[in-house]
Amino acid sequence: MEEEDANYIPDTGYGTDCIEDRFVSVEGAGVMHLLVAGSGQPLLLLHGLIGSGQSWRQNISFLATHASVYAVDLFNMGKSERVPGLDAGLEATADRIAALMDALHLEKADIAAHSHGGAIAMMLAARHPHRVRRLILFAPANPFCNSRSLVIRFFQTRVGTWLAHRVPSLPRYIHAKALCRMYGDPSRVAEGTLEVYTEGLEIPGTMDHILGILRGWFDDMRLLRSVLASLAGMPTLLIWGDKDRAVVLSSAIGLQRTLAQSELLVIEGAGHLPFEEMPETCNLAMRDWLLAPHSHSGVTLTTEPA
Repeated sequence: MEEEDANYIPDTGYGTDCIEDRFVSVEGAGVMHLLVAGSGQPLLLLHGLIGSGQSWRQNISFLATHASVYAVDLFNMGKSERVPGLDAGLEATADRIAALMDALHLEKADIAAHSHGGAIAMMLAARHPHRVRRLILFAPANPFCNSRSLVIRFFQTRVGTWLAHRVPSLPRYIHAKALCRMYGDPSRVAEGTLEVYTEGLEIPGTMDHILGILRGWFDDMRLLRSVLASLAGMPTLLIWGDKDRAVVLSSAIGLQRTLAQSELLVIEGAGHLPFEEMPETCNLAMRDWLLAPHSHSGVTLTTEPA
């Protein structure tokens, strides 16, 4: 891969001139950064364990033609404030998203989220059900998946903690190799993607926060499982790549069974980041889901790569 610019936003044909950097003070927490664009029904975009609002850079402009889009940098990530000792648990993080909505004067919003952000979104819907209209979850971290349990347990150890703090200084080619494993086809890694996932890691407090999430991972998954039944009536679109190595597709079965008003879209050939790997396919799927009347549940669809 060639040298990349983390602030690069690909030309998707929908324009990027109206994407605004906004910094918002969230009561009781600190200052959060967002990318904001469009008008209409509010749509919050939540990134995964490592990433930022820039993770959605190939989706924002298209979605902004149909919604008011807020791509969030979660606290201690991206350009948001590093807050020492911040509670990294799912409940506290979900409550901070509700507080962000208060600061933005958003009574209710659609939520699109990826991986660990998907777990946050489900917890937000469980704890603040009147704030969430619909969910779009890309391979959300969930209690039915144990494919990464050994890796998570390793990073809970003293040796794992030591290694995690050295991840930001690892050679670029190692980061690139790790990113490629998140794709079904590494040739689809777009310009700027690697820096989106690595640039902020060296900022003091970032790795401590990620380790805090990993230390509480299994307790959070047990807690999430205990509240999933409350989401049975929540209209939800699950989107998964069939080559996802991080949150395996098989875990969607238990999740879809619990989320009774959900549909599952499987994208053939995509890995863990389908909204980045195949943005056109995912943009259309998100738009159609958000604009169409909700009338189906328990459906599995398959989309082949273009």
